[in-house]
Amino acid sequence: MVEEKMGTCWSQTKDQFDNLEKHTQWGIEFVERYTKFVKERSEIEINYAKQIRNLSKKYQPKKNSREEEENKFTSCRAFLSTLNELNDYAGQHEVIAENLTSQIIAELTRYIQELKQERKSHFHDGRKAQQHIENSWKQLESSKRRFERDCKEADRAQQYFEKMDADINVTKADVEKRCSHKARQQAQLRHQMAADSKGEYSVYLQKFNKEQNEHYYTLIPHIFQKIQEMEEKRIERVGESMKTFAEVDRQVLPIVGKCLDGMTKAAESIEPKTDSKQVIECFKSGFEPPGDVEFEDYSQAMKRTVSESSLSNSRGEGKPEKPSSKAKGKLWPFMKKNKGSGPEDFSHLPPEQRRKKLQAKIDDLNKEIQKEMDQKDALTKMKDVYVKNPQMGDPASVDPRLAEISQNIEKLRLEAQKFEGWLAEVEGRLPTRSEPPRRQSELYETQNSTPVNNNCAQDRESSPDGSYTEEQSSETQIKVPNTEFDDEFDDEEPLPTIGTCKALYPFEGHNEGTITVAEGEMLYVIEEDKGDGWTRVRRNEDDEGYVPTSYVEVYLDTNAKGAMTYI
Repeated sequence: MVEEKMGTCWSQTKDQFDNLEKHTQWGIEFVERYTKFVKERSEIEINYAKQIRNLSKKYQPKKNSREEEENKFTSCRAFLSTLNELNDYAGQHEVIAENLTSQIIAELTRYIQELKQERKSHFHDGRKAQQHIENSWKQLESSKRRFERDCKEADRAQQYFEKMDADINVTKADVEKRCSHKARQQAQLRHQMAADSKGEYSVYLQKFNKEQNEHYYTLIPHIFQKIQEMEEKRIERVGESMKTFAEVDRQVLPIVGKCLDGMTKAAESIEPKTDSKQVIECFKSGFEPPGDVEFEDYSQAMKRTVSESSLSNSRGEGKPEKPSSKAKGKLWPFMKKNKGSGPEDFSHLPPEQRRKKLQAKIDDLNKEIQKEMDQKDALTKMKDVYVKNPQMGDPASVDPRLAEISQNIEKLRLEAQKFEGWLAEVEGRLPTRSEPPRRQSELYETQNSTPVNNNCAQDRESSPDGSYTEEQSSETQIKVPNTEFDDEFDDEEPLPTIGTCKALYPFEGHNEGTITVAEGEMLYVIEEDKGDGWTRVRRNEDDEGYVPTSYVEVYLDTNAKGAMTYI
C-alpha cells in the first residue's frame, strides 16, 4: 500500500512538471511570436517611410527646370512645402520603426534568451529533487527488505535451535549436544543481524520521511513558486511591450500633427490674386492697344489714308498703291510666325518679355564674369605664393591658365556689352505707363497733315523677322514694315543707293521683308532708319530687305538726296 501511494505521488509530481514544462514552452513561443509581429510592423513602417520619401522626392522640382521656375506661384510653393512636410512625416514613421526595434524587438529578443535559461534551471532543479527523493525511497526499500530477510533468517535459526535443543534432552548424546550448541550460536547471529537490519531500516526510514517532507513541503513548492514567478514576469513583460507598442506611436503624434499643420498652413498661404498677377507680370508684352480703325472712303478720287488695317503702302512720292498677295502675311501682335529658340537678341519676343530675357542674360554673364575673376584672383595669389616660395611650385605654370581666364573674362564682357546695348535699345522704346496711348486715328491725322516719308514704318515695328523689338513711345505708335512693300521690289524701279553699311552681327531674316546678313558683310543702304529701328539695305539688284539698325554700322553718302550721316 505504501509503495502504491508513493508511486502515485511521484507520478502526479512528474505529471505536474510535464504540464508546467509544456506550458512554459508555449509561453516562450508566444513571446517569440509577438516579437516577430512587432518586427514585421517595424518593416512595414520602414517601407512606408521609404515610399513616402520617394513620393516626395519624385515630385520635387528639378534644378533649372520649368517646375523650379513655377515656384514663384504661391500654389506651387504651397505644394513644395507640402512635399517637405510629407518628407518630415515619413521621418516620423522611421522613428516609429527605430523605437519598435530598440525598445521592443531588441529587449524581447534578449529577454527570451534569459527566459529560456531560467526555465531550464528551474526544471533541472525539479528533476534533481525528484530523482533525489526516488533514490532515498529506494534506499529505504532496500534496507526494509534486508531487515525483513534478516528477521526471517533469525526466526528460522531460532526454530532450528529449539528443535535441536528438544532432541538433546531426549537422547542425551554428545553429538547432539554439540549440534545444539552450534544451532544456538547461529540463531544468536541471525538475531543480531536482524537487529542491525532493523536499526539500519529505522535510520533510512527517518531519513526518507524527513527528505520526503522537505521534498513535498519545501523543495517542490519552491520550484513551482519560481516557475510561477517566471511565468508572471513573462506575462508582465509582454504587457509592457504591448504598452510600449502603443506609446511609440503616441510619441510621434505631436510632430506628425505639426507636419499636418504645416500642410494646412501651406494650403492657406495660397493667394490666387498674387498668382494671377505673377502671370500678368510674366506674359505682359509692353504693347499699347491699337486705336480705332478709320473709315476708308474709296468713293473719292484721292490718295488713300494709311490705316493699320490696310495692308497697302503709300509712298511719299504719291505713287498709287497696288494690292499685294502678301498682305495676309502681316504679323500682328502676339502672332509669332517663326517658332524655336529665336534670335540671340530675343527680338522675337514682345518688348517686356524681351527686356526680362536680356536682363536675365546680362545677370548670368555678370555671374560668369565674377566667377572667372574669383578664379583669377585665386590663381594670382597662388602665383605670389610660388614666387615667394619656389619650392612649393613653379610660378610660370600658372601663367597659361591666367591668360586663358583673362581671355574668357574679355569675351564675357564683350558679350555682356552687346546684350546691354540691346537692353538699352528696348528700354528706350518701351511705352511710358503714365501717358495714355494715343489713338491710331490721331496718328493718321498727323500723317495726313505731314509728308509721309516712312509709309512702311508701321508694319516694320512688328519686325520682319517675327519680333516685337521696337516699341512706340508717347510720340510714335507701333510701326511694322508693310509686307505689301515687298511686292514693289519687283514692280518699281530700284531705289537709289544712299550709302553703305557693315553688319556688326549676323542676322537671320526669316520673315517677309527682311534679308539675311553675315557678320562683317558690306551692303548698300537704300532707305535709312525712320525711327522704327529698321534700315533697308541691298546686296544686289534682286536681293534687298530690312535689317535691324542696331545690327549694322551705316555710312551714308552726304551727297545723296535726303541723306544724313550717322554711325
